Amino acid sequence: MIQIIPSIAINDGKVIRMPQGDFSKGKVYNQTPIDLAKSFEDHGIEVVHLVDLDGAKIGHPVNYHILEAIVGYTNLKVDFSGGINTDGAISKAYEYGASYITAASIAVNRKDLFASWIVSYGREKITLGADALNGKISIKGWQKQTDIDIFEHIDYFYSRGLKYVKTTDIARDGVMEGPGFELYQEIINTFPDICVLASGGVRSIEDIERLNDMGVFAVIFGKAFYEGQIKLRDLEKFIVKVA
Repeated sequence: MIQIIPSIAINDGKVIRMPQGDFSKGKVYNQTPIDLAKSFEDHGIEVVHLVDLDGAKIGHPVNYHILEAIVGYTNLKVDFSGGINTDGAISKAYEYGASYITAASIAVNRKDLFASWIVSYGREKITLGADALNGKISIKGWQKQTDIDIFEHIDYFYSRGLKYVKTTDIARDGVMEGPGFELYQEIINTFPDICVLASGGVRSIEDIERLNDMGVFAVIFGKAFYEGQIKLRDLEKFIVKVA
């Protein structure tokens, strides 16, 4: 059964969604991160994806306090991302309560360091953020486009023990046109032992059902929930206990 992971993205202390990573089109929501986290937990969800957009922009996390608060006020496991580029930053994320981290820019700029984290922290605790626009990796909160092919990028770390990859087809993020099903299927076919966390474009329960049928490990969603197109009660049939 596919794992259900809501996303909470933080910018200037507020919950925000940005279509295709465009800060100028960001929409701020009234819910606090803690209230959202509690409502997710009340419906049986066990993991949330917390995105430190401030950290992603400047290259080091700044919202550790929100991570700490969610961990302190709920029993949720938090996958923390945004600006984790040093040994100190990843250590601090775990100290503040993260169960897992997702990192993207460091895997481009310091491939050797990210590969070492897979070994030193364990492949169960590290997710590669491999978000792409037209098949090329984007980093720094999608503000910087590279010429790196997504499949070559994943393969480098896959051959070094990577288990989890979180992938967003950026062109589909936040525009409610559906997930990048073809991209996810190709990743699954190319790397049969990898666990794909599909992110971006989810519009409905039907999208999640299709991802589940494809064998996607987890789905990370945001806008469809915040805009009321996905209800938490409708997700309960997918919710299973995770280790």
